[in-house]
Amino acid sequence: MAKLLSCVLGPRLYKIYRERDSERAPSGVPGTPTSVTTPPSSSWDTYYQPRALEKHADSILALASVFWSISYYSSPFAFFYLYRKGYLSLSKVVPFSHYAGTLLLLLAGVACLRGIGRWTNPQYRQFITILEATHRDQSAENKRQLANYNFDFRSWPVDFHWEEPSSRKESQGGPSCRGVALLRPEPLHRGTADTLLDRVKKLPCQITSYLVAHTLGRRMLYPGSVYLLQKALMPVLLQGQARLVEECNGRRAKLLACDGNEIDTMFVDRRGTAEPQGQKLVICCEGNAGFYEVGCVSTPLEAGYSVLGWNHPGFAGSTGVPFPQNEANAVDVVVQFAIHRLGFHPQDIILYAWSIGGFTATWAAMSYPDISAVILDASFDDLVPLALKVMPDSWRGLVTRTVRQHLNLNNAEQLCRYQGPVLLIRRTKDEIITTTVPEDIMSNRGNDLLLKLLQHRYPRVMAEEGLQVVRQWLEASSQLEEASIYSRWEVEEDWCLSVLRSYQAEHGPEFPWSVGEDMSVDGRRQLALFLAQKHLHNFEATHCTPLPAQNFQMPWHL
Repeated sequence: MAKLLSCVLGPRLYKIYRERDSERAPSGVPGTPTSVTTPPSSSWDTYYQPRALEKHADSILALASVFWSISYYSSPFAFFYLYRKGYLSLSKVVPFSHYAGTLLLLLAGVACLRGIGRWTNPQYRQFITILEATHRDQSAENKRQLANYNFDFRSWPVDFHWEEPSSRKESQGGPSCRGVALLRPEPLHRGTADTLLDRVKKLPCQITSYLVAHTLGRRMLYPGSVYLLQKALMPVLLQGQARLVEECNGRRAKLLACDGNEIDTMFVDRRGTAEPQGQKLVICCEGNAGFYEVGCVSTPLEAGYSVLGWNHPGFAGSTGVPFPQNEANAVDVVVQFAIHRLGFHPQDIILYAWSIGGFTATWAAMSYPDISAVILDASFDDLVPLALKVMPDSWRGLVTRTVRQHLNLNNAEQLCRYQGPVLLIRRTKDEIITTTVPEDIMSNRGNDLLLKLLQHRYPRVMAEEGLQVVRQWLEASSQLEEASIYSRWEVEEDWCLSVLRSYQAEHGPEFPWSVGEDMSVDGRRQLALFLAQKHLHNFEATHCTPLPAQNFQMPWHL
């Protein structure tokens, strides 16, 4: 009876991975070599084959889950309609509650039938036995056997906790849970006082902003967190995860962040290969509808790097909702996991982000200044201009206030607090982070990200003349036009390098630099163009085109 109950309450089993010839990980540490043993399911089909009873019961429960999700999202409209029709009276609500109770009992009965179907299946019984053994004892052998299964990630045991003693070593990075204020209140005008009356006047606006951010705003900003979309993408995500595990020897792990969210990660270790890049770890930060199973992790993988992918809170196996503070907490525990469990030094870690992932990448770079480099692909400087682009003009005040108070993705501000090498990749046909049309390359917010970074690091060089010539260079729509502008100002790269190296040798590497204050106008223009070309590369593609491995290059540094 105990085993039958475990089958009733157990997680859904998706796949049993085929036998891999690559090395396996002991002690629950992904990627650590050990001996090869045959998984318990090597003689079975690679996909889990449920019996008829389990299969049909699962279909009913999945359909009920979809209907519940649809009713959840449409509940405000349904409530308003029922209220207008007078269906919310007590005499009509009581019978409805009886119907709802009966439906719940029927669904519970279907779940029990599904459990019986699982109990009659030797594949599932063996899986549930291994899962229970792993929860009791997370030994190397138990975790190795559990890694042969892909199942509902909510039942996966936690592999790394943000409070682990090793994650508090100050010599390797910052504190485990950072209480930084990501969202700053708008500054008051001089001479004004935020009295009680002012707060009462602002309260309706604040309530409206909160409701918009936690309903429509969050789902528009992170559509990948919507359950229905994840349900539709499930087959693709399962295929992508199987590829990472079976072909790349990827190791899945669950990390517990300081806010209680569980973060789903996948690690591919290349340190034992002949590829020199394998000694470097690339932490990938996905876009607003991206998952590590099918996201930007493929680019550094093809380039030969070790890779650590993770899903945003609320995406696939990760729990929670993707608000900025939760995002910061998630990437914080991911970096701590990379340093203290996987054994990478911060100097060997590269942050690679696509699109909205630039927020978590710049936050991690700001918080872990010893990280080797940052690569931002198709990212932007600030969310407000892009949010205003897709919303009505009459909502301008509400949109700005909502973003600043609840969804403040201030990438440029965070990136300017990082001292290391940075590479920006601009999509010349980007249709997402442009504020007008894709053909207007000057409305690409990647330009603003570059200009703000250069103005912070080299304020004297990026004075009026330098700023003007860099904008001309950014306006070029082809490599030929870029080269033409570069040659028009006769940029001498050797001279630019010697100037920068001399300044660094005399004043140190800490930004901002005062280089260029005693320089001629032509000299500042040359240096500004040189720095712009070193910090930004163009990629002739739209926003969602995968970045080829040959375009994945390390940032320039002296």
